[in-house]
Formats: sequence, C-alpha cells, structure tokens
Amino acid sequence: MGSVGGFFALRTGAPGVGHVPLAQVYERDHAPLTARVDRVAARLRAPERRVAASVAQLGLAARLWSIALGGAVLADAVPRLDPRGLYWDPSLTSPDDLVLTRVDLVLTGALDGAGAGAGAASVPAPGAASAPAPGVPALPATAAAVREVVQYGHLVPLAEALRRDGRISPRLLWGNAGSALAGAVRELSGWAKRNGRPEAAERAAVLAAELFGHPDLRTTGATVAGSFRRRSCCLYYRCPAGGLCGDCVFDRPPPRSSARAESG
Repeated sequence: MGSVGGFFALRTGAPGVGHVPLAQVYERDHAPLTARVDRVAARLRAPERRVAASVAQLGLAARLWSIALGGAVLADAVPRLDPRGLYWDPSLTSPDDLVLTRVDLVLTGALDGAGAGAGAASVPAPGAASAPAPGVPALPATAAAVREVVQYGHLVPLAEALRRDGRISPRLLWGNAGSALAGAVRELSGWAKRNGRPEAAERAAVLAAELFGHPDLRTTGATVAGSFRRRSCCLYYRCPAGGLCGDCVFDRPPPRSSARAESG
C-alpha cells in the first residue's frame, strides 16, 4: 500500500537490530517508548514531556490506522497486526519503523513492494484480485475488524504505556486517535481521486463513520465545512517552531497558560 503514501506501507520479513515487538513495549519494556518520546522532545525542543508524548503517539496512531484502513479499502481485507508479530523501531520513521515478522499475519499475497521498496505490501491494481493468498488468514474488511486490530489491539495499550511513562490526558490521546483516523481517510480519498477510484473514497468514508461511532472516538471531533475538526489539541503549537495543525480545535494559538485546560 506504499503507493498511497509512506504511512500506508508495511514491511515484512526479519526485523532490524533496533526493532522490538510492540507487545513487549505495551506489556513490560517501556524503554523503547521512553526513547521515542525523548527523541521527539529533543527534535521539537518540546517545553513539556507530555507534548512530545502526544506527538509520538499521534504518529504511531496514524501509521496503524493507515495500514489497517488501507487494507480494508484497497485490498478488501484487514491485516492482522498482532503486537507480538509487529515490530517497531522508535529511532526510525515511516515506512521503516514497522516490520511484520509473522508471515501468517500478512494481509495478502501481493507483496511486490510497489511504491514502498522490497518487502512492503502494495495496493492491488484496479480490477486485480484482492483475496488473501491461499493459507494466509486475514480479517474481513469491516469497521469491527479495523477497530479490533487498531483501537483495541494497539491504541488502548499504547495509551496505558504512555500514561505509565508520564502524565498525559486520556482525552488528548483519544483526540489524537480521532485526528489520525481522519487523516488516514483524507489520504485515501486523495489517492482515490487521483487514480480514478471513487468507490475507494466512498468505502473509506463509510468505514470511518462506523469507527467514529465508538464512544471513545465519537466526541473527538466533528465535520466542519466538509473537513474534520477535532475538539482537543495535540499541543504541538507549544514547541518553539510549532503551530496549529489543520484540524486543530483552535483558530489561533492560545496563551500558554491555558494549555493545561484545553488538553483535558
């Protein structure tokens, strides 16, 4: 799925030296997550650790939603992103940050790496068969499957791990999850328009509407003038070179003294 963008690419094969299974990060080894937050904090010169934690979580949430939603929309199947077989390197960026090592969890047999390098899952061409290869299990392309894989399988334990690492608002983290989901839909819709695939954009919108129906995501934002507008802020504007994101709840950066209130 790399032809949509780097966030949609999923590499398969052997992990690199710095890769660790996300299950390990969620359950007991928080060092990789701490290192990622420290790295983001240093790069952005974040004034508070929670700002860096927010940005780090937003990026990983965007990767996970993109891979799962992209598979559902463009390959009619959701990859089984089991945290035990999905490895993450906190020092790398998309698409090199994630590697799926358990081949029984791969989305489809179409692994020609188009647009994303060798070993990355690719988007089937219009009219191409989208069913998984024989013997390769995959979840049906439903909102429930996407939710199970991403929301329950990753975002919930990731949020818990981040809160163990430092103080950060659950409302902010769910706002980031909603923003990342809306961003994945926006990228898919843009790809669909450029490639003459209106049905893909429609499918993404339908799945997103179902996903946003969940109580944890329902209040994260609303559609304003055709675009998603979140009801919380990721705090990126608090960094020296930061600003407001396109879907930010604010129209202009608020006074620094109000940052704690807005994040919940």
